[in-house]
Amino acid sequence: MPLLTAHLVVALVALVAIGGATRVMEAGLACPDWPLCYGVLWPGHQWNLQVFLEWFHRLDAFLVGVALLLLFALSLRFRTRFPGWLPWSSGLALALVAVQGGLGALTVLSQLAAPTVTLHLATALTLVLLLSAMHQGLERPEPEAAAAAAASRSLPSWWTTLPVLAAVLVGAQCLLGGAMASRWAADLCLQAGEGCRWLFLHRQGAYPAAVAVLLLAAASLALPAGRRRLRGLAFAAAGLVVVQVVIGVLTLRLQLAVPAVTVAHQLTAALLVGVLGGLWGLTFLSPSVPTPLEVAHG
Repeated sequence: MPLLTAHLVVALVALVAIGGATRVMEAGLACPDWPLCYGVLWPGHQWNLQVFLEWFHRLDAFLVGVALLLLFALSLRFRTRFPGWLPWSSGLALALVAVQGGLGALTVLSQLAAPTVTLHLATALTLVLLLSAMHQGLERPEPEAAAAAAASRSLPSWWTTLPVLAAVLVGAQCLLGGAMASRWAADLCLQAGEGCRWLFLHRQGAYPAAVAVLLLAAASLALPAGRRRLRGLAFAAAGLVVVQVVIGVLTLRLQLAVPAVTVAHQLTAALLVGVLGGLWGLTFLSPSVPTPLEVAHG
C-alpha cells in the first residue's frame, strides 16, 4: 500500500507541473471538447505541443483517478491490516479527484474562467497534501523513532500547530499565485502596468509563508531524539522555500519569458506542499494497526 501511495504522490505532483506547463504554453483549450480531444481518444491528426500537453494532462488525471479507486477498494478489502483512518482518507481523496474532474471539465467549458482555474489548482494541491500525509502515515516508524515513542508517546504539544500553520500559509500563497496566473496578471503588470495588485499580494504573501516554514525547520531541532524523519522533512521544506524564492525572483527578472522557469516555480510549490503533507502524516497519523487485544481493551 505505501508503494501505491508513493506513486500517487509522484503522479499528483506531475499533474500540477503539467497543468502549469499547459497554462504557460496557453494550451488550456488545445482540446476544445471534454472528456475527449477533438471527439476522439487519440487526436493523431491534431498533434502539436499544445494538444499533447492538454491531452497528457487529462491522461495523468485519469490514471490518478483509477489508482485512487484501487486504493479505496484495497483499503476496504484489507481494512484489518491497515490503520482505521485509511478507508476514510482514501474515500476523501476519491471524492476530491471526482471534484477535480468536474472542475477540469468546467475549466474547458467556461473558457478558462479564472475562479474555476484557481479552484482546479486548489483541489490538486489538496490532493498532494492528503496523499503525501497518507503515505508517511503508512510508513513504518524508524527503529530510533520507536525507541523515542517508548519514552515519549506523543510529540510536544507546541509542535502540532507548526505544520498546520506552515501548510495553511503556503497553501494561501499558492492560491494567490494561481489566481494571479489564471488572470495573466503578472504579464499584464510587467508589460502594461495593469493588474499589479495580484502580483503585489503574491509577493507580500511569500514573507509569512517563508517565515512559517523556516520556523518549522528551526523548531524541529528541539524535537525528541529519534524523530529524524520529521526533522529531515522540515529541513527539506526549508530548502524548497529557498529554491522557490530564487526561482520567483528569476521569473520576474526574466519577465516570464522562459516557460521552463515559470513551470519550475509551480513544480517547486507542489513539492513543498507534498513535503508539508508528509509532516502532517508523521505528526497526526499513526501507522499502527490495533491488535485484537488492543481492540478488546479499547
